[in-house]
Amino acid sequence: MDKHAVTSIAQLEALYDQVMEVAATKSTDRLDAPTRAFIAASPFCLLGTQGARGNHITPRGDAPGFVEVLDDHHVMLPDRKGNNRLDGLRDIIEDNRVSLLFLIPGVNETLRLHGTATISTDPELRARCVAQGKTPATVLIIEIREIFMQCAKALMRSALWRGEKRPAEVPTMGQLVSAHKKGALDAAAYDLAAPERLKANLY
Repeated sequence: MDKHAVTSIAQLEALYDQVMEVAATKSTDRLDAPTRAFIAASPFCLLGTQGARGNHITPRGDAPGFVEVLDDHHVMLPDRKGNNRLDGLRDIIEDNRVSLLFLIPGVNETLRLHGTATISTDPELRARCVAQGKTPATVLIIEIREIFMQCAKALMRSALWRGEKRPAEVPTMGQLVSAHKKGALDAAAYDLAAPERLKANLY
């Protein structure tokens, strides 16, 4: 046993500063307009699942907007052709809790979505997801429990996008957090202060 192992929540919290107020209250359970715009601009997400055989993270990607918003609380993710291991789908049958992490090239913020998934063969829904003349065998209907933005620090430290430019139509972190907090944050002021705030807290 590692004598330095952290084994309790109290022990863990004692090692870190108090959670920032904006971070503590930035989550929502509905798809507001800025969040819909972020998802519509994303060509790539990671799907996190867990089942009897352990945890899995699988990449999902296509043209921006391949994840479709169905209403304020549901999104649809087509299952494009892969290697047919079906790790994530097998997990969902055993435990329907899922997570999605959306990325957009040139954008350092990411969007996290947590909820529960249903695997559907609904022909009408599958027909809405045709790409290159191919209809997916199934789609995931994900009911959202929690959505929140992740700040830019991880992608800034990694320099993941390097020369990529941020698309002009993607909502800013301030706009997204303000929407999630139902306007209880000045988006313009938050974005204006972001470069110095991020620089000061990068490490």
